[in-house]
Amino acid sequence: MSAPRFPGGDPAGAAVPAAPGTALPSPADGAPPGASADGRLAATVERLRGEVRAAQAAAEGRALIELAKGVIVERLGCGPAQAARQLAELADRAGVSRLELAADVVNQAARDRMAEAADAFVRTAVGDPAAPAPAAQAPAGLSAVRLRTAEGAALSAGDTQSVAESLLRHALEPLGAVAVAIWTTGPDTSLSLRGHAGFGLDEAARWHYVPPGVTTAARQALVGRRTVRYASLAAAGVPSIGRARHPDGGRVVVPAGTGGRVHGVLEVCWSRPLDPLPQAVERQLEALAELCAHTLEALPEASPGGFPGPGGFPFPGGDGASALAGLSDGLYDPALVLTPHLDEAGKLVDFRIRHANAHFQDPAGRPRGSVDGALLLEAYPATAGGGDLFERIERVYATGEPFRARRVRLTALVDQVPLASLADISISRHGASVLLIWRVEDESARLASLLQHAQRLGRVGAFEEDVVTGDITWHGQLYELFGRGPAERPVALRELAAHAHPDDADTIRRFLRKVLDGRRVASTAFRMIRHDGVTRHIRVTAEPALGPDGGLQAVRGAYQDISAQHWTEVALTATRDRLAATEEAAEERNRLTLQLQHAIMPPAKPPLDAPGLDVAVRYRPAESESLVGGDWYDAVVLPSKKVLLCVGDVAGHGVEAATGMVVLRNALRGLAVTGAGPGQLLSWLNSVAHHLTAQVTATAVCGIYDPVTRSLRWARAGHLPPVLVRGEEADDLPLLSGLLLGALAEAEYEEAELRLEPGDTVLMYTDGLVERRDTAVHDSVAQLLTVARQPSDSLERRLDQLLARSRSDTDDDTCVVGVRVS
Repeated sequence: MSAPRFPGGDPAGAAVPAAPGTALPSPADGAPPGASADGRLAATVERLRGEVRAAQAAAEGRALIELAKGVIVERLGCGPAQAARQLAELADRAGVSRLELAADVVNQAARDRMAEAADAFVRTAVGDPAAPAPAAQAPAGLSAVRLRTAEGAALSAGDTQSVAESLLRHALEPLGAVAVAIWTTGPDTSLSLRGHAGFGLDEAARWHYVPPGVTTAARQALVGRRTVRYASLAAAGVPSIGRARHPDGGRVVVPAGTGGRVHGVLEVCWSRPLDPLPQAVERQLEALAELCAHTLEALPEASPGGFPGPGGFPFPGGDGASALAGLSDGLYDPALVLTPHLDEAGKLVDFRIRHANAHFQDPAGRPRGSVDGALLLEAYPATAGGGDLFERIERVYATGEPFRARRVRLTALVDQVPLASLADISISRHGASVLLIWRVEDESARLASLLQHAQRLGRVGAFEEDVVTGDITWHGQLYELFGRGPAERPVALRELAAHAHPDDADTIRRFLRKVLDGRRVASTAFRMIRHDGVTRHIRVTAEPALGPDGGLQAVRGAYQDISAQHWTEVALTATRDRLAATEEAAEERNRLTLQLQHAIMPPAKPPLDAPGLDVAVRYRPAESESLVGGDWYDAVVLPSKKVLLCVGDVAGHGVEAATGMVVLRNALRGLAVTGAGPGQLLSWLNSVAHHLTAQVTATAVCGIYDPVTRSLRWARAGHLPPVLVRGEEADDLPLLSGLLLGALAEAEYEEAELRLEPGDTVLMYTDGLVERRDTAVHDSVAQLLTVARQPSDSLERRLDQLLARSRSDTDDDTCVVGVRVS
């Protein structure tokens, strides 16, 4: 591989990449013949800039070569001069520049994140033909040179600004990046711009400090402790430095941390939308962020005002644990000073307890000496359990953002038995140490808090009055109850009547005599009139406290606002009165309805004078008067000597159902005189229900029996069909078509004719005989047929048997009409 050519040189013969966009100046003064004085001046400035860049590149290259020479000295045990000759000979044999060989030597010796990133880049670029091409298409062998040159520049740089410029020039511009920002975090999670390259000075001045709580791209990476990528910063809607200059550019923001602590954030900017980066490039960015972390770690910790150290001063010592221990001893709550504990790879695995303050109490009863110096997870393994306390400590140490919470459940193992308690927790980072403070909620404080909440919810306020000195102590709730300010004097018991309604003055005087003179516990209610004109209903309870000599020394008690209870009782009394009146009216209404129904529908009917036919009826009213319904029946001999038989059921209960039943029953009687058949009668009755009643709907079965031919013509309107009992068999008649009455203006009803034989019995009934809430209708009818098949010596006995064995549970009216051919 041929060595790249660079402007300028260095005594060691090293060559480093020139900054992109750098033009070599012309000979002499750099201006063409005939140029103006301004042109010659600009060319001179550009020439001097190039020389400065070349000098910087040479110095950075020398730093990397010096690192390689140091490795050779340590490995071969030779001197610096011999190490330089050895490096030159090896470079000549390999056919590479000394700078490339120096990068390989340092990578092999370090084997750190930087070396891993360079190796991954080389494998992606040239080792795996199927791998995606990296973002930068520079020769793969220069990756290690760029990264190590950037590292050497960073280590030799005097400030973070130089580090940012070196990172952009050597490592990020080959990846297509156009700008870089290095942020450092403050103890309050603020962000300060410590170094930048590629951004304008005005832009950097505006973003020199980001207060806590402002959500920027860098803050999201800091709080989340993870790399954040934006294909387009403007599309994501997140503010950050350089957004106005590169609105559609992509961003990659990487936390810069070491040993579990985030020292800052590395933010890299592209001018165009960013495609997904290869894994090798992402590892390079992470390695560069770790390089920034080492640089930021050496800087003094900055406060929001730019002063070093939290609170404006640095902690003495490396991690500030000694000063923090002295501070914790002045606290009245238990506290632990923790410092990070890293493994061999530099990863945070635990915290070491550097100090337990004077008020520290171990839940397991161990002395402070047994805890000091121990690892946190070893001393208190439950901190890594369900409460996530260890994770909270780790987060505070990483980001510096303090954590405070109330009533956190803490669990400690005492003889392998978990004991839980509630405590208020405070975790904060000071330098490289963490201060953990907790305040366990004791029983007295908890009970006092519960009592305060109970008094507030019950609108109760306690008081104590010293009758000797006149001192009065009020609970805070009483000032609000009396409508008085905290600076006003509490109201004494003897002055209570002056604040009450005049009609309650005697009640208060009797109360005071019982407490102050009779020295007994007393309670009374009165109406208090406040200064603002509001009237409150108050209940006061007082208890005398006697001294050693038996004399009255103090009175203790409580006031309670019972206004809501009073008005509730008033409203309840009024509601009870209205309910009683409503119940009385309803009872009267039901009584009249029942009287009306019984007058028209007696439970039993005198024998019907029909030749060759026995007729019996049964009517069972509802058990509750409020369920009085519209069931009805009729059995009457018509002028033609034929017999009208019918049962029906009007929908609903109460007066409306009863009056509807009367209308339909009387209408059917009048229509039957015409001699029409049952189908026609139901069609006319449907018109009556639809047009001449107030929305009455009903079901019915109507039959006309001819004693001469012993035939029964019948029709149904949405009702259950009749039952025929012949010999030892009982079956229900066919389900003829027929809509319930009143549903439509016009309806037709199918008729059927049944020839009866001597001994046959026909039963018509309403659904109150068979209806059950938990049984289908056809199952209830099947049970009725079973009862109907049982032999009976008379028609009357058969109907009584049907009612007695009915399984209906709806408490509805029931009508049954039975006819038996003799």
